[in-house]
Amino acid sequence: MEYFVSEDSIVRKIWGKADTVLFIFAGAAAEFALNKAVDWLYFTGRLPADPLDRLFSTVEYSRQIIFSNKANALKSIQRINSIHKGIEASRGAQIPDWAYRDVLFLLIDLSIRSYQLLERKLTEAEKAETFAVFNRVREHMQLKGLPANYTDYLTMRAEHLQQNLVTGPLTLDLYRQYKKHLGPARYRVLKQAQLLVVPPLVRKHLPLGTVPWLLPIIWIYKLLRLIKVETILRNALLPGAYKTQIINMDSPFISK
Repeated sequence: MEYFVSEDSIVRKIWGKADTVLFIFAGAAAEFALNKAVDWLYFTGRLPADPLDRLFSTVEYSRQIIFSNKANALKSIQRINSIHKGIEASRGAQIPDWAYRDVLFLLIDLSIRSYQLLERKLTEAEKAETFAVFNRVREHMQLKGLPANYTDYLTMRAEHLQQNLVTGPLTLDLYRQYKKHLGPARYRVLKQAQLLVVPPLVRKHLPLGTVPWLLPIIWIYKLLRLIKVETILRNALLPGAYKTQIINMDSPFISK
């Protein structure tokens, strides 16, 4: 069986734990809100109507690609391309290439940041492997203008953060929707997760606070793993509508 991502890849370890995926989700929620192309996410109405569902669908597509065999992974990438083509046809315009790059860039960065926050530091080789996996996705999406290696990616990622982040009316509206759909308590946890995992420049654009009170809770959470009860704390914080979906993310495989 040939997989799109090898079974021993660090990327499978990163995306094979619900805890890590939730922090990737939180960071993505912040960057999507700031991206200059967020109007494309508003075009269909799905994002403001149910931002959690829209963001979880991005996460789920990523997991389908990472854990599926090569043939099914390529089908998932083709579906993503078809969805985007349909949106472009409806709007009569093209999604900017830099907007596609931004999504891939943030998935690479947040994968690394989230795993290092919750697990351990990654080696340079593991970071390069994370880049390589998402770069293969880029190749099959036929995107151009991406870096050839992890070192060049770091430079381009920094440039994109400088050029493509903006706080606008849609940013504020999206955060109102996050609060509406999560409720006040989970909304505060979301912002704390974002404070811990997003790049410094993203933090500067958003009112996430400056006191990382979630950090000592994460330390306790890591200790609870030793007695195998950490999921009790995590599951208590999950939105009911997505609890089963998130818990299932602890499964190592999606399809064979």
